[in-house]
Amino acid sequence: MGVITRTLVSDGSARAYEAKSHRYFSNARSDFVERLPHDDTARVLEVGCGTGATGALALERGRAGHYAGIELFPAAADAAGEVLSEVLCGDIEKIELPWQPAAFDALILSEVLEHLVEPWAVLDKLARVVRPGGLVLASSPNVAHWRVVRELVLGRFELADQGVFDRTHMRWFTPESYAAMFERAGFAVVEVAPVTPFSERTRIVSSLTGGRFDHLFMTQISIEAVRR
Repeated sequence: MGVITRTLVSDGSARAYEAKSHRYFSNARSDFVERLPHDDTARVLEVGCGTGATGALALERGRAGHYAGIELFPAAADAAGEVLSEVLCGDIEKIELPWQPAAFDALILSEVLEHLVEPWAVLDKLARVVRPGGLVLASSPNVAHWRVVRELVLGRFELADQGVFDRTHMRWFTPESYAAMFERAGFAVVEVAPVTPFSERTRIVSSLTGGRFDHLFMTQISIEAVRR
């Protein structure tokens, strides 16, 4: 379906993901798709599009008319090329973006920025291709979650194949630092929330404490923002 453009990538970077299961690249973010406006003419860009599951869902549900993806891992990019409008295969930190300024109405970054060496520079680069008023939806693990704090208090930082201690992570964020990164790049943050809604008990705790300790209960941080 789509055109796949290949660029030079670091073999080491791609190899770091070869141990990941197919599911790692193929889960659709239906929560993000539902937050895109109903607009079958919209142009959406997703960085770290995997096999294209989220984009395919957005196209199917009339949330986009053109869905572009950027994917580091070649096998996943090939699969995404079958269902997306266009796919750029390469390292977002190294490639030149082929699109004109303000080319996209929305940007999706699902569990991506924590894998980058300089996510701040990447956001600056991506902001240029999002139109003023354009939407950005992003999520990353929360290093301020109480389970992470507990592990650090106990002197542990054991790397794993997934989660906040994923061995392919290069950066770690709290809800506050995550939002600040988007604000710095020229986005106005509309909402900072957990990816998975709080349980009833956690909502009660949040209400009683005025939300001051919400950062301890977010496993993943979800951001909604608009381009200034």
